[in-house]
Amino acid sequence: MPPKRHLTARRVRLGAELRKLREAAGMKGREAAALLGADSVQISQIESGVAGVSAERVRRLAAHYACTDAALIQALVDMATDRTRGWWEEYRGVLPPAFLDLAELEHHASFLHEVVITHVPGLLQTADYARAIYTYMAPGLPRSEVEPRVEHRMARRTVIQGASPTPYETTIHEFALRVRVADRRVARTQLLEILRQIENGHVVVRVIPVDQDDFAGAGASMLYVGGPLPQLDTGLRDAPTGTAFIDAEPQLKRLRTLLRKVEKATLAPSASTEFIHRLSKEL
Repeated sequence: MPPKRHLTARRVRLGAELRKLREAAGMKGREAAALLGADSVQISQIESGVAGVSAERVRRLAAHYACTDAALIQALVDMATDRTRGWWEEYRGVLPPAFLDLAELEHHASFLHEVVITHVPGLLQTADYARAIYTYMAPGLPRSEVEPRVEHRMARRTVIQGASPTPYETTIHEFALRVRVADRRVARTQLLEILRQIENGHVVVRVIPVDQDDFAGAGASMLYVGGPLPQLDTGLRDAPTGTAFIDAEPQLKRLRTLLRKVEKATLAPSASTEFIHRLSKEL
């Protein structure tokens, strides 16, 4: 297949998984290429996500790599042959690629587990709340660029509001719930929106109160995304150069451990709902 015009995180992940299988088999790129009648450049392009790969080649590579995990092979085939053109493609060339990659990742997720310390999670934000954040964080950004960002953030919410909502659990620190990114009206509307989403039954919210002992995770903001199989889970953490996508099992294990530690500091979902309700009454 020819090189892909748009390099997406999903294609990069497919290539990374094929590289893991090759390395586990103890094979060099040139050896894998020879088995396909290709050259090492083609294997490099496939493994970097630059070039696509057919279902037939995925299965052939898996066979040569002695991979017998039928579920994993099928999941990789599905990734290779997926031709979904999601709503996020409307923003290609308008927003940075990371925005589109996140939306695509959420679209394919089997579950979403998020921890947010400083702001209300994007999937629960109102348009006014999101607009206030984008305007504040990039004061020179013209309205013509702010509004597409707000629209994109609102469109992302379809994964938890659609006909088949994705299970979503989030932990929010009290600090994020109390900070007024705009004014009192926006703050109260935002809290009521969170309560509305909880009432819909597809969202679980846990709150970390500021007076909670033994919570040292101020930098624990992260998103853990369930894949079709556990070995295809993905983690997201903020990095100096932007959002970092994590797929290495040792790092994913570390994120799962951190999720469990953070959860110990939270109120139960029912108590969290009451907590948010009380905050909304204070405004």
